[in-house]
Amino acid sequence: MITFSSFPAPPQDNYTFGVQQSPGLDNDVEMDLNLDDDEFESSGRRLTYPGEAITSSQAFMRGHGTYVDHEEVIASVSGTVERVNKLISVRAIRTRYNPEVGDLIVGRITEVQPRRWKVDANSRQDAVLMLSSVNLPGGVQRRKLESDELQMRTFFEEGDLLVAEVQAFFADGAMSLHTRSLKYGKLRNGQLVTVPPALIRRLKSHFLTLPCGVDLILGLNGYIWISKHVKQSEQEGEEGFDAEAVYSNRNDEIDDATRSAVSRVSNIIRVLATHFVPLTDSILLNAYEWAVEQEGDVKDLLQEDIVRCVLLCNNDNSVYEV
Repeated sequence: MITFSSFPAPPQDNYTFGVQQSPGLDNDVEMDLNLDDDEFESSGRRLTYPGEAITSSQAFMRGHGTYVDHEEVIASVSGTVERVNKLISVRAIRTRYNPEVGDLIVGRITEVQPRRWKVDANSRQDAVLMLSSVNLPGGVQRRKLESDELQMRTFFEEGDLLVAEVQAFFADGAMSLHTRSLKYGKLRNGQLVTVPPALIRRLKSHFLTLPCGVDLILGLNGYIWISKHVKQSEQEGEEGFDAEAVYSNRNDEIDDATRSAVSRVSNIIRVLATHFVPLTDSILLNAYEWAVEQEGDVKDLLQEDIVRCVLLCNNDNSVYEV
């Protein structure tokens, strides 16, 4: 037998402009709905652990790395809390780099193949740099010839480091890179530091220059390149660029002061990354200025008591537990 039952219509008071309101929504939750990003960051820690209650599920929607239990959004992984409007997600600290089109990455050439290079980008699979996606001698965008394919190792070979931009994705999910600008290309005169990709914040520019004469490239894939400062005028001039200088494997002469500055910056980054501090230009600059004021040895930055001072020298140290 088939029976029909009618369900009571929801009260009209719980609907506003076609959006259903939770019947248990009180004044405190309604105020939470109007929180801006700064208030959210100041009211909670940037780092969270599995099982920690982040916020109310009535005020926010859960995203990746979270679940709902007893009307609360709970973190399911250890990582940093991120918010986009009313969507709350947790970005895991220990995870592979998840690329997006337009990302700036630092990678290492692992294999030279016909008309392409394989690049280790700290992702789930190697990236691909096509021969048609690099700058060739002459500075003119032209069709790549067979002679260019025979000279691929004069541009990049196994072990070379480069900075590139994510251009697209292949059908299997592999990244397609390009270095069609002189701000991209082979890296020299520096040192590579690896940190968890989740600690690299998206900035207006990932090419930073510190007052100590050190250039930083913050790759979103967790690879950071620290090198001596190169004047902007030396990188300009797309037409007829010097291919020997751009694709050279020989490092320039680096004075002792620059070497010390590069080592000091790399130690600061290692200290901050060990304590899961997000890396931004302001945090790195504050930490470096404090380290210079101490006038200590470069290796002293790795001592435990100095580590605490480096972490506390930032203005937002209250969100980190040392």
